[in-house]
Amino acid sequence: MTLCAPKMAATPDHGKVNLLGLSQAALEAEITALGLPKFRAGQLWRWVWRHGLTNFAEMSDLGKPVREQLTELFSADRPAVSRRLQSVDGTIKWLLRFADGNEAEAVYIPDKERGTLCISSQVGCTLTCSFCHTGTQKLVRNLTVDEICGQVLLAMDELGDWPAGKPNRRLTNIVLMGMGEPLFNYENVAEAMRIIMSGEGVALSKRRITLSTSGVVPEIKRCGEELGVNLAISLHAVRDKLRDELVPINRKYPLAALIDACRNYPGLSNARRITWEYVMLDGVNDSDEDCRALLSLIKGIPSKLNLIPFNPWPGSPYICSSDERIEAFAKRVLKAGYASPVRTPRGRDILAACGQLKSASERDRRQKTGVASQPAS
Repeated sequence: MTLCAPKMAATPDHGKVNLLGLSQAALEAEITALGLPKFRAGQLWRWVWRHGLTNFAEMSDLGKPVREQLTELFSADRPAVSRRLQSVDGTIKWLLRFADGNEAEAVYIPDKERGTLCISSQVGCTLTCSFCHTGTQKLVRNLTVDEICGQVLLAMDELGDWPAGKPNRRLTNIVLMGMGEPLFNYENVAEAMRIIMSGEGVALSKRRITLSTSGVVPEIKRCGEELGVNLAISLHAVRDKLRDELVPINRKYPLAALIDACRNYPGLSNARRITWEYVMLDGVNDSDEDCRALLSLIKGIPSKLNLIPFNPWPGSPYICSSDERIEAFAKRVLKAGYASPVRTPRGRDILAACGQLKSASERDRRQKTGVASQPAS
């Protein structure tokens, strides 16, 4: 997979530049190129990123001629919503459609003390992890900076989180755990996260952003040095033979290389630990022996474990470990001195497993097209 430079997508139907893909420096360059003073860029940035405005006519400290000029050249478009589902537990899942018709998913998960938004970095995925529904969908393309940022702003729109930074905001954390491998789209992901972390914008701390990777070893150090966000590893197996099957990128970057990269992750400390994601698969990776091997593997690395009950999807080759097995596994991890929360399954009534909603929508469209194409009797 080739890593690409950040890209901004002009929306084809109106040809305007989407401001959600511009850094502060890039926005200043665009504004001064129009012959406008630099401070106008600061005003525009605050309206878009602090107040969430999409209509330039509402930007009251800009003169009417400036607002008209900006309207002709720029937009602050979010992705369109193809489908929106809300669970009985408050989880919200959006299937988002981008300007070229491609779709990806974002999920908001409310909790007592936080509200976490899970966002996508690619349309589809190239990793083909055998337990992951997104892995059944071929990679189409990387998401652009504005498409990644747009997921965050769309959620903030619906959650009523404007102005950004207000007390009791509902969106408090972001996890890059949606569709795609973030480190295969590093440039765009990094630029988007810098924008989201900007103190003059959404102002979400790097401590509240977690990037989850299946193990793209060469980019892990760079991520820590340049972004300083929390790191989560989609681990799921503690022996190379099994991980080759569950997480095929392991064939290129085996466990020894991955563990070494994590051990040396910049800024790692007891206050800033690696999160190991471990999906619990019945009879596959959930034995006491697996648990002992896991504890040995991560020994000496400031860590916490996130044990994930498998969320089945149609045709999946696995079933979830029993509650008793998960509890025994978690107790052994906790006894060894590691925090070991078991992720409460959320949104099972709304196809919340990554990739399920997109697959369901594609299946529905194929069925409708098939019916429509049949000759009349």
